[in-house]
Amino acid sequence: MGRRWGLFALGWVLVLAGGLIASLVQTSGGVKIQDIRFPGQGTTQFSALLYVPATATAQHPAPAVLVSHGFINTREMQSPFAIELARRGFVVMAMDMSGHGFSGGALGEQGFGGPAALGYLRTLPFVDKSNIGLEGHSLGGAPVVNAALAFPDGYKSIVLEGSTTGVLGQPGEGSTTFPHNLEVVMGQYDEFAPLMWQEAKGSDINRSVRLMKMFGTTAPVVAGQLYGDIGAGTARMFVNPPVDHPQEHFSAAGVAAAVDWFQRTLQGAAAPKPPGDQIWFGKEIGTLIGFIGAVVLMLGTFQLLVPTRLFATLGQAPEPAARRRGPRWWLAFVVTTALPALTFYPLMKIAPLVFFAPFALTRSLPFGLTTFSEQITNQLAVWAVLTGLIGWLLSFVLRSGRPVFAPRWSEAWGAAMASVGVAYLALVIVDLLFKVDFRFWVLGLKPFDARHFAYFVIYLPFFTVFFLLSLRGFCASLPVKGESEASALIIGALAMALGFSVMLLAQYLNMRATGLLLTPGEPLNTIIAFQFVPLLAVIGVIAAFTYRRTGDYAAGAFICALFITWYIVAGTAVFPASANALGPPRAAAKPAAPAASKPTA
Repeated sequence: MGRRWGLFALGWVLVLAGGLIASLVQTSGGVKIQDIRFPGQGTTQFSALLYVPATATAQHPAPAVLVSHGFINTREMQSPFAIELARRGFVVMAMDMSGHGFSGGALGEQGFGGPAALGYLRTLPFVDKSNIGLEGHSLGGAPVVNAALAFPDGYKSIVLEGSTTGVLGQPGEGSTTFPHNLEVVMGQYDEFAPLMWQEAKGSDINRSVRLMKMFGTTAPVVAGQLYGDIGAGTARMFVNPPVDHPQEHFSAAGVAAAVDWFQRTLQGAAAPKPPGDQIWFGKEIGTLIGFIGAVVLMLGTFQLLVPTRLFATLGQAPEPAARRRGPRWWLAFVVTTALPALTFYPLMKIAPLVFFAPFALTRSLPFGLTTFSEQITNQLAVWAVLTGLIGWLLSFVLRSGRPVFAPRWSEAWGAAMASVGVAYLALVIVDLLFKVDFRFWVLGLKPFDARHFAYFVIYLPFFTVFFLLSLRGFCASLPVKGESEASALIIGALAMALGFSVMLLAQYLNMRATGLLLTPGEPLNTIIAFQFVPLLAVIGVIAAFTYRRTGDYAAGAFICALFITWYIVAGTAVFPASANALGPPRAAAKPAAPAASKPTA
């Protein structure tokens, strides 16, 4: 009995311990964190996390910084900046840009939410309105530049991390006077250097004509040199650390550059510290422990359910087709791990054209649900279904013998919903207790709001098809009679994740050697692929774990479908009806500053 409960108990310990660790780090020094909602134009509401140091009061207003995440991310992604600035005495508002996280609207609407966010920040009585800074990573430059346009005298300095002015055609092209006191942080290996600064390599951005124009020089910009005058608002600084695009907001170098600039350009911080004095990584360790705990909790819940009367028919002994790991088995292993990586780039590229573009023309679905408006999820769904079909067909050729499956569909579905449901409950509890979710770097698992739950319902069938096909092939080919559980779990994780690991290793070894990806035209999809390594490893563990307890693939497939659809949908951008199938819309006009009004907490 105790052994049966062990994984379940361990999952809760990891979830709660991770949440506590993360909370202690992000509230260091008495910082309080509030989950707020504030109005935009019309009925649109935006979301943010507000970090308030104990020293910020109405009697002693503190300097403040508005920070924004990039494309298909959420407000939590900027926690390294928020934690380090708040512990130094800055009020920090980490916003969800429009169409992301808990913010309403769609991608690009209302200046990406930046004007509304800055307008709200300026109403807070404990904020020094004469000392406000702005920071944005990647596409997060769009909301903060739009905020600067809407409030030209409402901010004092700005940091663009892996970003630029006028990003993706947004208004606000930079000059020697706009934005005020600008710092540009761009990694030497930034994958988006051509898009942002029209230079092939991040290490060559100092020669960008756009950058030199903004710095008021005809010579290459010198990294680390102060240009202009802070007092006049014309200061310029360029920082070029040896990092790639995702590391600009997840590295000591990227965080230190922003902290240093705001401590230089904003006055009144209660507890200045050296830029290198950083503790934010402890929060990431805590939320990573929580993420691992959520996976353990799903497995532990499933293990508890299988012997119960309601799910007893699931508990069948497995009958692996393979008796040993011979040549055919190794071929199946190679195909299993290589296929998803080999199909990723081509299917992600053609997905909007071959399937979802027709749906974009239809703006309604049965039962009042909205359309397929998460374009990145659309691409992933097409890639998953087509890859699953290819893998399923190949499994008939690669299997070592004839597998024996006897799916108990209703019981498998019920056990899967209960297992993932307990993990979701754990996330809700951690969010309420500690104001954190489950994440590490680009990996992030968030609670739903009503809109994203509707998308979850829409996209779940596509990922269910994928996992039923792929896990059937996995269970038909890779389990070996008599292998230990530890061996089965390790092989499962490797079989699913090794292909993406090798692909990304090749990409970034080439990046370090030449300054370019092997596929320089695929920066976004390459960065999206980062999270596939841990996620596919988790899928492999779930597949092997559930097969050993049921002799079947159905329960594992349903758990993976629920878990991965939740993961993808909750953190992906919502596109507007005007967007084409291949990318975000381009803004053409300066956004209006919203009227100040009270938010809801």
